[in-house]
Amino acid sequence: MKKECVVSTLSAKAGEKVTGVVEFPVNGKPFSLPVFLINGKNDGPTLVIFGGIHAAEYASAAAALEIGQTLKPEDINGCVIVVPVVNQAGFPVRSIYLNPMDGVNLNRVFPGKADGGPSEQIAAWLTKNVIQQANYFIDLHGGDLIEALVPFALFPETGNPSVDKASLELAQVFGIKYLVRKVGTAGSTFSAVAGGGTPALLVESGGQGIWPRKDVECLVQGVNRVMRQYDMLSGGKPEKVETIVLQDFIWLRSEHTGFWYPGINVGEDVQKGQVLGKVTDVWGNTLQTVTATATGRVLFLVSSLAINNDDPLLAIGA
Repeated sequence: MKKECVVSTLSAKAGEKVTGVVEFPVNGKPFSLPVFLINGKNDGPTLVIFGGIHAAEYASAAAALEIGQTLKPEDINGCVIVVPVVNQAGFPVRSIYLNPMDGVNLNRVFPGKADGGPSEQIAAWLTKNVIQQANYFIDLHGGDLIEALVPFALFPETGNPSVDKASLELAQVFGIKYLVRKVGTAGSTFSAVAGGGTPALLVESGGQGIWPRKDVECLVQGVNRVMRQYDMLSGGKPEKVETIVLQDFIWLRSEHTGFWYPGINVGEDVQKGQVLGKVTDVWGNTLQTVTATATGRVLFLVSSLAINNDDPLLAIGA
């Protein structure tokens, strides 16, 4: 008999779709998460999908919501668990980067700590009750309110050959052109999940507080391709697409609080040593000339004039 798909108090039998809100304590107060459980009639893998870990990365939440709302149990094999907006505290206040419960980046604390701060407690609960069920894990992201980007995917390199190979395949199947090999981003979902032995992927699309259909569709169709690849959906294996594997993901940060004037556009190829922009004070005096530390492509670019010390400015896929 096919097993039930269970997350806390929610349970979907074979051939059932169950939606609801799970609740658990964070710092002694109730914390609620909406969850979709879609359990096919036939056996197959369990796919876990997160959206909205960064609350203002709207294409990610929109895509996760669409997947959860439209998938039907009669159409799938295995089980799909969707948590569409992980950062519940940050979403209504349009928080950039951080969980306002503790001012922490939720995507830097996985697998979490049950006795840690609020973000660590949320991560620990998700790890124990959701992630540990996964055969495959996809974390949907995008540019934040002040970030423009070209779609790309990060896949982990853990040193475990079988997991690394499976994560690369997951990235290639998803269908985004630019794939970035990432070694051990401490506390990120995909690194923690892969470190635990499960193939994992973090995918970015959209940004700047908008969610055009093409950016949402990029994520929805990528998940669809993954499900077809692993026989969770009918339609046969997806057609192969051209991908480019980039070997590093280099962030450049502001060294001052001031005004950011980028001199390049997102998606541009840049050369090591090239001037990419400047940070100035209110009088127009240059505080920092920003130069490329590697040759590659600009995958995301902060579009805010206001900049703070240690804020990201851009990232190069090298």
